[in-house]
Amino acid sequence: MSSTTWEFTDDRGSVVRAARRPERVVAYVRAGAALHEYGLTPAGIFGSGHDGEQVDPVKAGGLPADVPYLGAGKTLDEEALGAAAPELVVDVTYDDHFAYAVDEGVAAGLGVPVVALSVAGGTPLPGLVARFAELAEALGAPADPAAEDDLAQARAAVRAAAARPGAPRVLVLSAADSAQVHLARPGTWPELRHLAELGVDLVDPGPGPGLNWLTTDWEYAAGLGADLVLADARGNAVPPADLAGVPGWTRLTHGHQVTPWNPELAPAPRATARFLRDIASALAG
Repeated sequence: MSSTTWEFTDDRGSVVRAARRPERVVAYVRAGAALHEYGLTPAGIFGSGHDGEQVDPVKAGGLPADVPYLGAGKTLDEEALGAAAPELVVDVTYDDHFAYAVDEGVAAGLGVPVVALSVAGGTPLPGLVARFAELAEALGAPADPAAEDDLAQARAAVRAAAARPGAPRVLVLSAADSAQVHLARPGTWPELRHLAELGVDLVDPGPGPGLNWLTTDWEYAAGLGADLVLADARGNAVPPADLAGVPGWTRLTHGHQVTPWNPELAPAPRATARFLRDIASALAG
């Protein structure tokens, strides 16, 4: 690559080239939170079709409150996206073919290239974090060896907590409403699969429809014998406080800890380390 051009290949195999390194980056909120950890605060962020008129603070992580939220789904049109004058759009992809949250036709209409990095279920968590590090470096962020050391220590903490006698069985879920709950299939989530690799005993919800989730009722969830619950904390999930009158939820959680879980964790080392430390603490009781 010459000194006057910038190039990056995303996880769909799409090659983005520019006359110079992009400086004004607009990102899907999860990707933006990751880039911010590297000191690359986006010029704007956007949500997916599951998001609303306001940014989900759980997904936003440590992003400053003054980063403009440009909208989500169909509201993210050319006018909304163009307001941030982006030179590059960063999204994620769950299938390694299509950008998840941005309509690429909208970006193309503005002449703005899109980079999409994989967060697919088959992507190992260390590889997922490493790819965002590569993008951050390509955008001018310096390496942060201390962050990698922090992540290694957090992994060790989880491994130690999971290995102790009597370590809890963990059920991971997203509350749909008072009648239904989505139970995560651990093998289809990079963060959960990584926990299993570190020795955490994750409850498999069993056979049934759904690739990433088994949707069922609360009594079924309560019968799975979990000792610790990781509950989706995003805005589209019903919060634990609203489930107080649900018998199955009460039986599931009686005497057991409930720990918030962000299924769209920022793919960056310090955010991942914080997540792992929270899990280690929950496992230790």
